[in-house]
Amino acid sequence: MSHSTPATANGNDSKKFKGDRSPCSPSRVLHIRKIPNDVTESEIISLGLPFGKVTNLLMLKGKSQAFLEMASEEAAVSMVNYYTPIPPHVRSQPVYIQFSNHRELKTDNLPNQARAHAALQAVNAVQSSGLTLASVHGSEGLVLPGQSPVLRIIVENLFYPVTLEVLHQIFSKFGTVLKIITFTKNNQFQALLQYADPMNAHHAKVALDGQNIYNACCTLRIEYSKLTSLNVKYNNDKSRDFTRLDLPTGDGQPSLDTTMAAAFGAPGIMSSPYAGFAPAIGFPQAGLSIPGVPGLGPLALTTSAITGRMAIPGMTVIPGHSVLLVSNLNPDAILPHGLFILFGVYGDVQRVKILFNKKEIALVQMADATQAQLAMSHLNGQRLHGRVLRITLSKHQSVQLPREGHEDQGLTKDYTNSPLHRFKKPGSKNFQNIFPPSATLHLSNIPPLVTDEDLKILFASTGCTVKGFKFFQKDRKMALIQLGSVEEAILALIELHNHDLGENHHLRVSFSKSMI
Repeated sequence: MSHSTPATANGNDSKKFKGDRSPCSPSRVLHIRKIPNDVTESEIISLGLPFGKVTNLLMLKGKSQAFLEMASEEAAVSMVNYYTPIPPHVRSQPVYIQFSNHRELKTDNLPNQARAHAALQAVNAVQSSGLTLASVHGSEGLVLPGQSPVLRIIVENLFYPVTLEVLHQIFSKFGTVLKIITFTKNNQFQALLQYADPMNAHHAKVALDGQNIYNACCTLRIEYSKLTSLNVKYNNDKSRDFTRLDLPTGDGQPSLDTTMAAAFGAPGIMSSPYAGFAPAIGFPQAGLSIPGVPGLGPLALTTSAITGRMAIPGMTVIPGHSVLLVSNLNPDAILPHGLFILFGVYGDVQRVKILFNKKEIALVQMADATQAQLAMSHLNGQRLHGRVLRITLSKHQSVQLPREGHEDQGLTKDYTNSPLHRFKKPGSKNFQNIFPPSATLHLSNIPPLVTDEDLKILFASTGCTVKGFKFFQKDRKMALIQLGSVEEAILALIELHNHDLGENHHLRVSFSKSMI
């Protein structure tokens, strides 16, 4: 690098910061430390934009530092005041901002400044044309924060329902949420959320985009909306204006279930800004040991409000970890088909292998890591054929089939092309109906001539006690059946899912969250 002022000055700056970090007197040049090495010019510029015009930028990626020059000292002062108590996060790493001991940046004769200038020009072109666009894709997908207080949120991998309350609780950590509208579009659950201040929207987007609400599912995808304010007509479970409690519900329902309100009144999911999500409570059977995460308070959601576990930074599911090691099986009763049907409730099982010389252990390969995590958290600790299942992630990337001519007594089965997969269709209703094992089963695809008596006899024939039965009023193709215990229900599901009831109707069985 040529020896012009900023570069050599940076040497002084870093000396200064290594020592007692005595604060420099205010300057319109800011020194930014600990920037991630893959950061773009536009991301650094976007830190300054909400406070005023950015006039120059010098990136020193080798030193993980940058210098940002603002048009005025006032803008720089308000930026330092804003970011000192809560350091901003860039690519989920905190960065630290202080005044530099330079009055201005002279970078004209420095190499590699072309990108910085291009990024600055893109920003200035947009700002001078007075556009209030939520985002402008100029240099390197440059996104301008601070333009709209409204975020558009898409929730991917919706294995568990995400309510307006859950969104309000998560996003309130970053500022006052004024309004939320939720809707489903292109088979995706989406929301529009309006903050009091565009800076809040910027912080929430930076901190939450790409995070999971629950373990390995319900991933948040966040972008700025083109709208600058939302118009909410009704306060109900789909939309809410928190500034106007007088709005009608639009459907004669009370605007918020009181039990839900109580559940959400507790301290929030994220107790400290940017801490990520807190672990859930009350799931002893979910076999994940979670290292203590600093700065996380107890979870506000009651366990009835969610089935599943909150995701935690650093607990991301590694792609390829889709094979489960299932142990403590009953060797006299277990077959690959039974494991295929049971684990198939939580994902599409590709292969099952019961170990030839140790039949109480099996490997179950799911379609992806998310489904493996889901099956593990629901089935670990459940009883099957009188034994308590133990489930962990296997080191294996896949289950090997036996080589040609090697007989393994049918203990390894390939189900890749099975017609019984429940989750082949994207956006299928099955994704929304995943529940923990329960004594009550949900039955569907029942032909018209089959009576409740027929079904009770069928279930009793598997050796379980039938305690209750009722057809759905609106749809006689579906029913609920309550059995003597969760273990009985698990065995009945394995035995009777896809059972042929005649007239080309195969019974579909899943766990229900309802009681009879």
